[in-house]
Amino acid sequence: MTGTPVATREGRGVARLQAAFQQAEAEGRAAFIPYMTAGFPDRSRFLEVAATLLERADILEVGIPYSDPLGDGPTIQRASEDALAAGTSTRGTLDLVRELRRTHDTPISVMTYVNPIYAVGPETFMQLAAEAGVDGLILPDLPPDQDIELIDLATRYGLGLTFLIAPTSTPDRVKLVAEACTAFLYAVSVVGVTGAREEAALGEVPEMLALAREHARVPVVVGFGVRDARAAQALAPLVDGVVVGSTFINAIRQGADLRALVHDIADGCRR
Repeated sequence: MTGTPVATREGRGVARLQAAFQQAEAEGRAAFIPYMTAGFPDRSRFLEVAATLLERADILEVGIPYSDPLGDGPTIQRASEDALAAGTSTRGTLDLVRELRRTHDTPISVMTYVNPIYAVGPETFMQLAAEAGVDGLILPDLPPDQDIELIDLATRYGLGLTFLIAPTSTPDRVKLVAEACTAFLYAVSVVGVTGAREEAALGEVPEMLALAREHARVPVVVGFGVRDARAAQALAPLVDGVVVGSTFINAIRQGADLRALVHDIADGCRR
């Protein structure tokens, strides 16, 4: 599969996200969901990197650079620092999504902490995100029972919602989070922050996924710590999608062949 527009990518918001998962499933794959920090290494280079990721992405995850990214490891933290230093803002991130929308109809979910949303203003943010072509929001630091107004606003503007669970989540929290997701459920594969690891720490993933699937009405994806095609291949039979981020940032910093890496890991998502 390539990033070429396809018939199933119709509509926007939740409908476009769900169509992407359905197409991946029909092709015997877990959806490939690459992540990139907006504005990294700079605005123009980001657009080139995103275009490369979109050659194989089923969904593109775009992170809003933030100065206090508690859920992110050193790799994405440094990428956020560089993007902020290059002048990327929350509004600037949405402008970048708008730019990508001129040539791509692949679903885009924006990962953001809550503070950047409040810095812009919740309703203004949701309106700008919807107008830019964002399909969903991934909210790592928002428990879905803590800010109902924000969740209602996102829903009103047609944005799908994704919340996170971890191996340490209690059964009650898994149920609450799973039932609140309207786009997809994001299961963190490890206890800790984002970042490519030497080995895929998958020991607790199957039990967490089994519990999540009891309650989730949306696809379930796994991220954090997925570094290569081998790790993606190990996860693909268990999940609806695989998120990979830090590996691509490291590749950019090291001057590695990003396109080859993207295609290799996307191929690893086949079941």
